Amino acid sequence: MIKRASGVLLPIFSLPGKYGIGTFGKEAYNFADFLLETKQKYWQFLPLNPTSYGDSPYQSFSAFAINPYFIDLEMLIEKGYLKEEDCVELDEPYSRKIDYGKEYYCRFKILYKAYENAKDELAEEVEKFRKKNRFWIEDYAQFMVLKNLHNGKGWYDWEEEYRLKNTKAMNKLKKEHKDEIDFYVYLQFFAFVQYAKLKGYINSLGIKVIGDIPIYVAFDSSDLWGKKDNFLLDENGNPTDVAGVPPDYFSKTGQLWGNPIYDYKKMEADGFKWWKQRVKKCAELYDVLRIDHFRGIQAYWAVPFKETTAINGKWVIGPGMKLIDAIKSSAKNLDVIAEDLGFLTEEVIELKNKAGFPGLAIYEFGYNLGDDKFENSYLAENVTENTVFYIGTHDNDTLNHFLEDEQNKELLPLIYKNLKCDNVKDARLRMLENLSLSKAVLSIYTMQDLLDEGGEYRFNTPSVASGNWQYRLPEDYASCASLLLALTEKGKR
Repeated sequence: MIKRASGVLLPIFSLPGKYGIGTFGKEAYNFADFLLETKQKYWQFLPLNPTSYGDSPYQSFSAFAINPYFIDLEMLIEKGYLKEEDCVELDEPYSRKIDYGKEYYCRFKILYKAYENAKDELAEEVEKFRKKNRFWIEDYAQFMVLKNLHNGKGWYDWEEEYRLKNTKAMNKLKKEHKDEIDFYVYLQFFAFVQYAKLKGYINSLGIKVIGDIPIYVAFDSSDLWGKKDNFLLDENGNPTDVAGVPPDYFSKTGQLWGNPIYDYKKMEADGFKWWKQRVKKCAELYDVLRIDHFRGIQAYWAVPFKETTAINGKWVIGPGMKLIDAIKSSAKNLDVIAEDLGFLTEEVIELKNKAGFPGLAIYEFGYNLGDDKFENSYLAENVTENTVFYIGTHDNDTLNHFLEDEQNKELLPLIYKNLKCDNVKDARLRMLENLSLSKAVLSIYTMQDLLDEGGEYRFNTPSVASGNWQYRLPEDYASCASLLLALTEKGKR
């Protein structure tokens, strides 16, 4: 059970360090030490899964695999599987933004060298790992090899024998491309071993890890390709409807995510086996699980497949407590947080309360939702105990830019009146303090807000296709330690 505390939201990719992107290496351990020094009890990640086009952690090639980018190259050098000269292509001056193109074209070549050097030594261990994860890892490895053979095209553009996983064709693939398939299995072994060591260290400091999963999987994913019966598809393998949300604060045309929608009737018939496997795997990785778009369990926005916006969707009743009971039964020691933002109804609130999961409150939304009846629940003075409270999360603006943005100028009088101040500097500090002082069981800060960084450093801008998920910490990020410690102690967290 979550007890009154605070923590920090920082994805692995945002950590500093060598080779262009954050990893499970020494900088992750240093950040855990920073959390200990500032008396934080939680470190919240974004999804750890491999990213697809657009680099979003919420659109992944697998709901089970770990992103190979997070494999730390320095640890592989220490093991003797790589040499420093093998990594020279990625050894450039530190940048605050991730160059995903460079990572894609360079990192896999480097990792293949590590695989070749390690495959004989680790063969027995990897085989045990492979057997333990057989329910997903074979589909994932074969899927990635086939994508490479088709120049990155989605599975729906492959030859029919591969689209439909024809037995003869797949046996041929496994025979002729055994080495490439094994490579992707070894990458997952490296990633899971490094992550398990890191999580053990984090937990040893008395800090818990909050994981995050999108409710849906990507259309172009090994999850759909390998287990099509779990989804609502037509005779050609295309989704009949795709997921999104109706017009909202972020977009007048809604958000068209494009994810396939589950065939919940079939899933219920087999006891939600796939969901149980997914959550059980999450319980190995995290101490707390945040389910993104929780409201989709009560009812989801279904948009016809060929639509170009989310406007013409409709609400469809979801599996509700049947799925929640399956989630609870598969990981009894895993705490769950329900991301209950978006278009809420009394039914969604009732489901969340019945499940007993804490929901989310976004402080910035308290000044942005007009006369909506849920508006005041996002202000610090009204946040309830069974809540995880943020200034903003991965889809929100930084606090610095939120307060200084010209588009929000008309909000400033309201903000100043509510916070009893008359300038942006005091407003920022009071919002951070109120986050800690609130009744919320858990207060989560983003590093950008603690460092007073501008809007160019936000994680993601919804409905904007490029330039997202690139944020990396400044190398001197510990400069905010005294502020974070003071906030934590003031709120008695």
